[in-house]
Amino acid sequence: MFQFFVEEEQIAEGVVTITGGDVNHIKNVLRMKVGQEVRVSCGSGTSYLCRISHLGDLSVELVIDGEDGWDRELPCQVYLFQGIPKQDKMELIIQKAVELGVCAVIPVAMKHCVVRLDEKKAQAKVKRWQGIAESAAKQSKRGIIPKVMEPMTYSEAVSFAQRLDIRLVPYENQRGMKETRERMESINPGDSIGMFIGPEGGFALEEISLAREAGMKIISLGRRILRTETASLTTLAILMYQLESRMDD
Repeated sequence: MFQFFVEEEQIAEGVVTITGGDVNHIKNVLRMKVGQEVRVSCGSGTSYLCRISHLGDLSVELVIDGEDGWDRELPCQVYLFQGIPKQDKMELIIQKAVELGVCAVIPVAMKHCVVRLDEKKAQAKVKRWQGIAESAAKQSKRGIIPKVMEPMTYSEAVSFAQRLDIRLVPYENQRGMKETRERMESINPGDSIGMFIGPEGGFALEEISLAREAGMKIISLGRRILRTETASLTTLAILMYQLESRMDD
């Protein structure tokens, strides 16, 4: 079943009105017909099961059959602070991070980042990255579209993360999985979590020192050195398992 996102004002009296680019996608790309079922979310986490009732040139109308009671969101807000990687790795990371349940991705300029974005390039990148996040949210049937934020410096990211309950930094030179397990098990539903992932060159020593000074928890992901995209997804997968296995108890 295909999913679409709308604003709350597009829902009234049991009818959802879809406008914009999704109209062309529904009519000409997916070639959907009147009577077909779709899933709609207003971005607040509430989703509806609907049927297409009218296909117009500028809008598509859906009749709401009922709410989708299946909650697909994690019980915690997870922020991924990602050291900006080169080439198309950031697109892969955003896509999979959204599938794994993050609420926001924050690109972070770190000392060992190869890619340097000026303001004009950053705006264009963020626009493209946000589109990837939206597509991934539709595919994975998320109730929200996670936000891809404007790039930050490392010090800005550390300062931003101070408002979060849990702040974890997987670091290749950290040894032992016991603390990783303890930190993951200590997370409670409702906690806000920041995950800091280094770029291809890893964290600089002064970045780890700043993280320690800010009270962030340095953890290990095992005995092997992981690529930045692997480290991001490994950390999020461990967290997703930890949180969702509790929900099933």
